[in-house]
Amino acid sequence: MKIICIGRNYAAHISELKNERPEYPLFFMKPDTALIPKDLPFFIPEFSNEIHYEVEFVLRICKVGKHIQKRFAHTYFDQVALGIDFTARDVQEHSRQNGLPWESAKAFDFSAPVGRFFPVSNFHDLNNIDFRLEKNGEIVQKGNTSHMLFGFDEIISHVSKYITFKTGDLIFTGTPAGVGPVAINDVLTGFLFDEKVLTVKVK
Repeated sequence: MKIICIGRNYAAHISELKNERPEYPLFFMKPDTALIPKDLPFFIPEFSNEIHYEVEFVLRICKVGKHIQKRFAHTYFDQVALGIDFTARDVQEHSRQNGLPWESAKAFDFSAPVGRFFPVSNFHDLNNIDFRLEKNGEIVQKGNTSHMLFGFDEIISHVSKYITFKTGDLIFTGTPAGVGPVAINDVLTGFLFDEKVLTVKVK
C-alpha cells in the first residue's frame, strides 16, 4: 500500500506559500509507515522545529489500474476520508533552497494520519463536500472539494500514467489555505460537513 499526495491543488494555499500554480497535478509519495495506528498520538519528531498540519480529502483505491481514462476514473475509488499531511516545514524549506528531494520533510513515520472511511455512496455529490480542521476547538482550515484545481478524475488519470494503482492505495488530494504549526498537547479534529471524522493528539 502506498500514499500518493497531490501538491498545490487549492489556489489559496498556493498563494499563502507563494508557490507557482501547476499546469498538471503534482504528486509525491509517502510510505505505509506514515499512517498512525488507531488511537495513537502524533509525536513531534526530533529533527524538526516546525511541523505543520495540512488537512486533506482522501480517496481509497479499490482496484488495480494503469493508464486510466478520466471517464472511468470514478470507478477506481470506493471510500473517502479525511487525513492530515504533516510536513516538517523547516526541513522542506532547506530542501527547496538546496534543490533536494522532499521525502525527509513529508514521508517520515506517522506523517499521514487518516480518519474513518465512508462509502462514496454516502455522498450526493463528491465534487461539493465541505471539510474543515479545528485546532484546540478553533477552525484553522476550511475547504470544499469544488475548489480543487484538479478534480478526482483528472488526478487519478494523470497519476496512473506513471504509477500503477493497487487496491488499498490512498490519494491525499491537496490542502486548502490555513496551514500552520502544531505544538505538544494540541488536538486536531477533522470534520466532513459537521461530522467529526478524525482526531489527532500531538505529543
